[in-house]
Amino acid sequence: MKLIATVCLLACSVLFNNGLLANLSVPAIWGDHMVLQQNAEVKIHGWGHPTEKVIITTSWSVDTVRTEVDNHANWSTVLHTPEAGGPHTIKIEGYNTLQIEDVLVGELWLLSGQSNMEWTTGAGIIGGDEAIEKARNNEIRFFEVTNRTADYPTYDVNGHWEVCTPETMPNFSAIGYFFGEKLQDNLKIPVGLISSSWGGTPIETWIPSDSIFNNEELFEASKLLKEYPWAPIDPGVCYNAMIAPLMPLAIAGVLWYQGEANTDNPGSYTNMLSVMVESWRKGFQCDFTFCFAQIAPLAGYEPEAGVKVRDAQRRALSIPNSGMIVLSDIGDTTDIHPKNKIPAGQRFADLVLNKTYGMKEFPASGPLFSDYRVDGKKVIVSFDYNNGLYINGKELTLFELAGVDGVWYPAKAAIKKNQVIVSSSEVKEPVDVRYAWSNPATPKLFNSWGLPTSCFTSK
Repeated sequence: MKLIATVCLLACSVLFNNGLLANLSVPAIWGDHMVLQQNAEVKIHGWGHPTEKVIITTSWSVDTVRTEVDNHANWSTVLHTPEAGGPHTIKIEGYNTLQIEDVLVGELWLLSGQSNMEWTTGAGIIGGDEAIEKARNNEIRFFEVTNRTADYPTYDVNGHWEVCTPETMPNFSAIGYFFGEKLQDNLKIPVGLISSSWGGTPIETWIPSDSIFNNEELFEASKLLKEYPWAPIDPGVCYNAMIAPLMPLAIAGVLWYQGEANTDNPGSYTNMLSVMVESWRKGFQCDFTFCFAQIAPLAGYEPEAGVKVRDAQRRALSIPNSGMIVLSDIGDTTDIHPKNKIPAGQRFADLVLNKTYGMKEFPASGPLFSDYRVDGKKVIVSFDYNNGLYINGKELTLFELAGVDGVWYPAKAAIKKNQVIVSSSEVKEPVDVRYAWSNPATPKLFNSWGLPTSCFTSK
């Protein structure tokens, strides 16, 4: 009996040491065809048997990285990535061996939000068929995060990396692809795009729940959300399942297109966005560039709900290292999903090329309200990005003035020395000024880059 037990013990030891019982593994984001952020310290982690030795080698370095699985079956370490290039190989050895092939090093961007970010070229966009035919670029890689929710932060997502081809591109975020295409064409290095979006989700679902529940203003605002069958509204559930597992992967920045689902509580959106960015930067452990799209005009919102979200987004430019693209001139006031995704993605790329990569020849922004002063019966409005202000049409409309009574009246407006002079016969002593203040308003004021002015109110 004792001999049998010894033989069984030896047999199990042989099986174990030969890897038949081994389970060394890594999250799905670490897979063939992936893109890593260049010149970065990238945390890699995974699972294995407690005390298992883990050895990592890469084709870009002669160094060997070693770590050990802890008593919770977790392991982690840091890889130092080189300049952009590839393809590379990452080899991870323990009781079993994993090999990640065709790894590129370049610029890695995270795309998130709701349906307008999620919307694919294959779902139908203007100019989509021609773009699909040309979408063959080994230097652009996609990772689509599957929709999931969780009550607590998780450690892995469902998805896999794909090379950009006419077969894969139609199923990926249209805005993401056209952003990546222009970025790669101008930087001449690999670009990785991770899309983690869910149509119909309010911003609360993308913020850690504690940040909502511990903030009275945000918690009360979250109670105003209406529930629909196509998406969750519970604070944190998308963050837990679709963002937290990606942390702290090194990234260059985030593109955010969301807000349509927050027309129920637009007054808190600026604060919500600021809290979200702060929590994501903490999780990713870097001050990444954060660029967001102002939602497009739409007639179907509750009165002033849409324009209030747009103005809240404009005010969110107070977030450090952030930028905003305005889409009011390429939207569709009858469709919440405008089909002009190509220029939307390219505007994101222009902004990032200017702001993040220092290529100042690319247009950064349309005119943004900066200040105003009252001069008798007139109001003089100043803008940032006011280079070459012009009217796209016969006259400059959509400006309004209000006096001490707070009643708004349509006003006349004219451009003078890259400022706008506003007046109204109905307002003898103006106090406040606003522009394009309605849900479907399509502004006519542009700068020399051909970009439209954001709506605003001074009140």
